[in-house]
Amino acid sequence: MGRTESLPNPGDYLLVEVAGESIIVTRTRSGELRAHYNVCRHRGSQLVLDKAELVEGTAVPPTGHFRGVIHCPYHAWSYELDGRVRNTPFLDETDGLCRDEFTLYSVGLETWGGFIFLHLTPDQATQSLFEQLGQIANRVQRYPLADLRTVQRLVYLVAANWKVIVENYNECYHCGSVHPELCRIVPAFKERGGNSLEWEDGIPQAEGTYTFTLTGTTNRAPFPDLSSEEQVRHKGELIYPNLMVSLSCDHVAAFTLWPMDTGHTAVVCDFLFHLDEIAKPDFDPRDAVEFWDLVNRQDWVVCEGVQRGMNSRVFQHGYYAPMEDLSLDIRRYIAERVD
Repeated sequence: MGRTESLPNPGDYLLVEVAGESIIVTRTRSGELRAHYNVCRHRGSQLVLDKAELVEGTAVPPTGHFRGVIHCPYHAWSYELDGRVRNTPFLDETDGLCRDEFTLYSVGLETWGGFIFLHLTPDQATQSLFEQLGQIANRVQRYPLADLRTVQRLVYLVAANWKVIVENYNECYHCGSVHPELCRIVPAFKERGGNSLEWEDGIPQAEGTYTFTLTGTTNRAPFPDLSSEEQVRHKGELIYPNLMVSLSCDHVAAFTLWPMDTGHTAVVCDFLFHLDEIAKPDFDPRDAVEFWDLVNRQDWVVCEGVQRGMNSRVFQHGYYAPMEDLSLDIRRYIAERVD
């Protein structure tokens, strides 16, 4: 749901909407990250009355800042940043109130690679975040994800269901016809409809190219610990349900999906770069950002076309070609979670 870097100071908070629930993520006095439902334990008022918004810009600031405690705007109950009750005006134990029983409703929170993950019902979790990641963490271990910083954000409202977008990301059968600029620097994407791509090893780029820009090159140095293969290959990881990470040797494009309704998804694309490169006087992320914006918009056009076609009375189901087998992941993921 975001990056740890966007909450640098105690009291900084992010307000997000997850599956219809308003959630507060904040950094505590001790520096930990905590997440709570945006609900006062007294009468149920929201603690933060603002509506969570997805804002496009060149930086990703926190939504706001709590000055020491979280105050309820209704009856002025207050809470520590970790969720414990701090003050209940005109009420104490003599009134039968046990403050320890009114800690804010907590949300499960774990981090990996600088990304913040939430679980709305942590008491029902059957696996940890790292168990859910599986081999993904190992495959990208040499990319310094936690040390990267977001320097630009693009926000798109796509008229398609989030599962359509995930399926599109998970195959390259469409790349030859939809992404000519991308296939020029990564010819493997269009060979045999992407039938023989080895994503775990990374996808080789065209001779003389090594990153995702229009030229396939950049003046940015590669991340310091990459293998020789990773310096000239592209990797992509899909972390269900809503994070897509595309890794070049010098930058990372991280896509977070926010379902709005059955036919619309907000897609937040954050561009992450190494601090050493950001500090250079000639640092300019536009070569990567403009290329990705082109590729993204090409994807959204076809995803929206799929959504409109599926709404036709004649559509019942599609057909998965062998090179689209990874797109079946979304069906498996959901089938395991639906009774």
